[in-house]
Parts: sequence; structure tokens; C-alpha cells
Amino acid sequence: MEKISTLKDKIIELLKIENGLTDREITDKIKGKGEPQQSVNVTCRNMESKGMIKRIKGQDGLIRNYLDDFTFEPKQKEYKSSKSKNDGLSEDEIKEILNNYLISNGWNTQVAWGKSQGIDIDAFKGKERWIIEVKGCGTRSAMRVNYFLAILGETLQRMSDPNAKYSIALPDMQQYRNLWERLPRLAKERTGISVIFVNENKGIEEVK
Repeated sequence: MEKISTLKDKIIELLKIENGLTDREITDKIKGKGEPQQSVNVTCRNMESKGMIKRIKGQDGLIRNYLDDFTFEPKQKEYKSSKSKNDGLSEDEIKEILNNYLISNGWNTQVAWGKSQGIDIDAFKGKERWIIEVKGCGTRSAMRVNYFLAILGETLQRMSDPNAKYSIALPDMQQYRNLWERLPRLAKERTGISVIFVNENKGIEEVK
């Protein structure tokens, strides 16, 4: 018999994809735009009381819902490195370096390994949230340009939480540094996006 999803299940699945939604946003996405949100509000409060989610009031005065680390079993890291000795870091290798760095600095993380959908790295520390999208080295110059443009677009689409910090993470390669340098300063200031360069010695540099 096919399992019937409860409202709680639907909220969890939605927050896995788009963490930090308000009750209104959850209602619009699950029930339909403009539908009453009372049932979602009651369910989210109940989930918070059971420690399944966090409800945090942001600077805009809106309460947003965040999945807690133990709401669902995180997917195990599954990737195989097929790169040659001279290749740069892959996407999952960068995620692993950043994940270890964040955890060692007191962050709780949710990582989308491999081809998993959702935010690449969603990190929490107290009321702070850091959303990081990641791309690997690519095999050709033209591919890296496409990766750079794609990661900017993906990050902009993730910008639903006004209180979160947003970054893109890339291998520390001169081409990526040049692409970031050519991005207009106004665009960087308006979006607040920073870039994190990661090298093969696990060195990390954030540039704004």
C-alpha cells in the first residue's frame, strides 16, 4: 500500500530542498498560494516542540523554519575520484574540506554529496546560517566559465533567507580568481555574495 504523506512529512521534504521558509511560504508551496496557514503553523509549532525543526525569528521580524540536524538521516558521502594527478579539486573534495573546516569551527552542517539535490552546504551556528554553493575544477577553460556563471545563478535562486550569509566555493585556480575579479564590485556589494577559494593543501581563503 502506498504511504500517504502527512503535512509533517511534506514540510520536512520541502525544508530539505529549501530550508528557512516561513509558515506563509510553506503554505503557499504545499497548499497553494493564499490558502489559510493555520494548519501549517500548528504543525510547525508541534515539530519544534519535538525538536524536529528550529523556528528562528529574523531581523525582518518573520519566523523561519529550519530543519535540525537529526530530523533525517544525512546521505552518506558517496563519490569516487577519477581525476588524474594534475587535475584540480572535484566538487565533492571541496565539500569535504569545507565541511571539516566548518565542523571544527563549531558549525552544524548539512551537505548534499554527489548528485544529491538541494543546497550544497547548509551550515548553522546558533542563529547564524551560511549557505555555500560549490563547483569543481572542470576540464576545460570554457567549462569553468560556465561553472562560474551557473554557480552565481544557483546562489541567487537560493536567496530566500534574508539573515543568511551566501558564498560560492571554487578551486583555487587563477582562471576562477580572474572571473571573480572581473565581476563588478556593485554586483558583489548588492548581493553580499563572497567567494571561497580552496586549494589542494586544504587551504581556505574567503574573498569578498
